[in-house]
Amino acid sequence: MPPPVPEQIRRTIDTLYRSESGRVLATLVRLLGDLDLAEESMHEAFAAALESWPQTGIPDNPRPWLISTARFKAIDGIRRRARFDAAQGDLVAHIESRVNDAPLEDEEIEDDRLRLIFTCCHPALPPEGQIALTLREICGLTTEEIARAFLVTPATLAQRIVRAKALIRDKAIPYQVPASQELPTRLGAVLQVVYLIFNEGYSAAAGAEVTRAELTGEAIRLGRLLAQLQPEPEILKSEIMGLLSLMLLQESRRAARTSPSGELILLENQDRSLWNPEQIAEGVALLEKALKSRSFGSYTLQAAIAAVHAEAESAAATDWRQIVALYDQLARIQPSPVVHLNRAVAIAMRDGPETGLAQIDAVLEHGELANYYLAHSARAEMCRRLGRTAEARSSYEKALALTQQEPERQFLQERIRQLK
Repeated sequence: MPPPVPEQIRRTIDTLYRSESGRVLATLVRLLGDLDLAEESMHEAFAAALESWPQTGIPDNPRPWLISTARFKAIDGIRRRARFDAAQGDLVAHIESRVNDAPLEDEEIEDDRLRLIFTCCHPALPPEGQIALTLREICGLTTEEIARAFLVTPATLAQRIVRAKALIRDKAIPYQVPASQELPTRLGAVLQVVYLIFNEGYSAAAGAEVTRAELTGEAIRLGRLLAQLQPEPEILKSEIMGLLSLMLLQESRRAARTSPSGELILLENQDRSLWNPEQIAEGVALLEKALKSRSFGSYTLQAAIAAVHAEAESAAATDWRQIVALYDQLARIQPSPVVHLNRAVAIAMRDGPETGLAQIDAVLEHGELANYYLAHSARAEMCRRLGRTAEARSSYEKALALTQQEPERQFLQERIRQLK
């Protein structure tokens, strides 16, 4: 029986898996040319780290160690299979030459995730499969986490991933960033994936922390890579800049969103001196460039809303009239239930909780947000402000039953206690 892995090394490997598994997998797909083989060998490499590092110590640069270990694990596995299947022999030779000749420069590794995102977002895959597969394989989110983001069951989400993988294999979808003439039809799904990566990092679906900094950082990095593509038409350039602006403006508030003990702090109560001025300045500059375009879309409008918050000196000084006007535009081009909910909350801030409650109830009547905890939390807040205690408690309890993030649960529980 092998000796137990020291707890510090186990924690380090767990952290590396969360932050590096996407990069490792993306590079292995480039080297091995097969998504399933890359995924299998990556997991073998992390298992090897658990066995090896307690004796040898953690490498100074773990990512190349994991990639090298994984690629040779893959070759060994194919060699073993080749002993029983002669047809595997040519595959062994092909992969060995490909792996042994391929460089592992940092720049090449860094670009691998962008290549893999375009592969996972190929138009041959259904849109829901594109996004689910990328979030699973690139970001290492669990099936349950992604299912909550899409408001579907884990079983449904798992089927989407399996089907998407099969299509990539059966259609031999290339692992590359598409040519410039293909970008207009390919970028929409990629931008949505980056946006969802950021959202999961900005407000984690479950767990002990509000944010997952490795995901927000990765989404911003991918946004910067996309900005280098310079696609046509003009709206694509503006939307890439708009998305990058939105992410930077939202990320600028991260340090103020929780207390030192990890408790959730609402926007109106945040210490704005903790907001990151460099990220705000960069985000606003990108937004100004995006808005110069005659055509822009939903990401740019969301960035404009975030900029109004970022530039307000205090919560009381926030220009809610401008925010409502921006949500009006956003609702016209992206009439989703969540957009209508956010617009309703903005109207409440402009016109008062009674008007806001009527707007929120109108959104909830349609039923799409029945399992969205923020909708019930927003309704509870309006009822609390109006002194409708029983309704507030009921809505807070509905929200509490629907969230699995611990700081949010603690916040809602405290709200419920305050009503007694």
